[in-house]
Order: sequence, then structure tokens, then C-alpha cells
Amino acid sequence: MNLQTKIPVQKQPNYLIDYNSKIILLGSCFSENIGKKLDYFKFQNIQNPFGVLFHPKAIETLLSRAINEKRYFENDVFFHSELWHCFDAHSGLSDMSKDKLVSNLNSELKNLRKSIVNTTHVIITLGTAWVYRFLESDKIVANCHKVPQKEFKKELLSVEDVCQSLENITSLLKRINSKATIIFTLSPVRHLKDGFIENTQSKSHLVAGIHQFLNEQSSTNHQQSFYFPSYETMMDELRDYRFYAEDMIHPNPTAINYIWEQFRSVWISEESFQIMEKVDTVQKGLQHKPFNPNSKAHKKFLRKLEVQKESISKRSPHIRF
Repeated sequence: MNLQTKIPVQKQPNYLIDYNSKIILLGSCFSENIGKKLDYFKFQNIQNPFGVLFHPKAIETLLSRAINEKRYFENDVFFHSELWHCFDAHSGLSDMSKDKLVSNLNSELKNLRKSIVNTTHVIITLGTAWVYRFLESDKIVANCHKVPQKEFKKELLSVEDVCQSLENITSLLKRINSKATIIFTLSPVRHLKDGFIENTQSKSHLVAGIHQFLNEQSSTNHQQSFYFPSYETMMDELRDYRFYAEDMIHPNPTAINYIWEQFRSVWISEESFQIMEKVDTVQKGLQHKPFNPNSKAHKKFLRKLEVQKESISKRSPHIRF
């Protein structure tokens, strides 16, 4: 008896991730779920230098700033609720010091540009098509930072808006790195604060925009952008509230592990699986809590762990524990 509707997935043989790959993850908080898995298995990656970015316009703004080397200045930040903020970045970057915030923003831009030049894969996770336009500047923001809602106009990006933004994102990336593979995915996290119907509307615009862009690109015979069905996996293969966290909105660890295994089967090279197993063994060993830290058995265990770590580092010098 088959108790699931399985989503067909295919390996991408020419663009696989291995331990030589350099990966950038941008977008919704689900990109950080995948990023944590890549961190655990010691793949080379950077995640959301400006914090979580929920919509494509925010990602486009970040990449445009970084690639065009457009620095931030004092007039690009503002003071609210005892902190300095930037409308282009998540509140995680906000700071009590204006100068420190501006410096951190510019440092992250510089590092991101360097990373893009050398990256092999960019994973972009879109979360919502709802955006907020700051009335004073008439610009779409990445984060409202709890500024009163009357200061903004809420808008829904059209399918064409989403498609155009992804085209802009891809063009920006290709300008300084023509070989990068781009993987788009849709966050399975439901944005129910917008409303149930509004969330469905938003996700529909995103997925239609992604596929409109990919279809247009495939017709040019220069396809280096792909779609990974994380949203569809959550909605169809895992359609049960036991796969959700207590808030009934975010996927729980079981769901994240399941989607990670799907991603692993499609995007990670089989040659990397052996190293991943060895890394997993060391990681579990590092998390082990002994009953007696001074016992001969534990000291022997630690020596064996060091040998395993050295063996992995010799094969992949960038791996550090």
C-alpha cells in the first residue's frame, strides 16, 4: 500500500555539489535550514549575509548593491526603538551604533561580492510575494523593523514582477560569474499573518514567476538555473501536521531532514557521500558526553576521533572541526 504521493526528482549530473563547491544561500529562513545541514557536513557555504530576506526584490537589491559596489552611508540607515536599522537588511544586523551598522553593511557587501566571483552554486529560497513600500522614499523594503504600518503601502508582486526580478538577479550574478549554477526553491513556510487566502495567492505568484523565468531561459539553450521542489514536498509528500513545529507553520526537524534527504539525492554528488558519512561520525563523536572524561576508554575515544579528523582534513583541507 502506497501512503504517499511521491514527487519525482532527478539528479542533475552536470552541476552537482561536492566538497570543492562554494555555495551561497540567500532568501527565506528555509535557506538557513538547508544551510545548517551544509554546515554540519562541512560543505563550503555562506548564508544570508544581510539576514533572512523573504521576497525576490530584497534579494535583487542586495545583489545589485554588492555587485555594483554601491556602498552604504549614514543617510541609508535610521534610528528607531533605540537601535539603528537599514531597510535593506534583517533586524539581526541592527545595532546601537550607527557607524558600526554602516561598517558592517559595507563589509558584508564586500565579502559577498568576493564570494559571488568564486561561487559554484547559488541557492535562492523565495518566501513571499507580498512586499512593503516605504511611502517616504517610494522604495520596497526588505524589513519594516516595526516602523508603524501607516508608513508603508502593502503590495503583491505580480507573476511578471517576480519573473523580472529573477531575471535581474540572474543577470547580476552572471555579470561577474558566468559559470555559477542557480537553484531556486520556494519556502514551505506559510506566511499566515498575511491571511490564508493571501498566502496561497503569494505562493502562486512566486511559483508561477519562477517557472515562467525558467521556461524563458530554457528556450535560449543556456540553462544554468533550476528548481528544487521543497514547497511541493512539504505540501504533498508531508501533508500532515505531525511534520510541523508547534506553531503549525514552520516545518519541524523531521520535515527538514526529509527535504534535506531529497535535496541530497538530487544535488550532491555520490562521490561526496563517503566523506559526508565520515564527517557525520566525527560530528556525533564531538557531541558525545562521557560519564568519566578522565577514563582510559574516553581518552582512547578522543585519540581515535583526532585520527578521523586528520584523515578527513587531508582529503579536504578546508574542513575544520
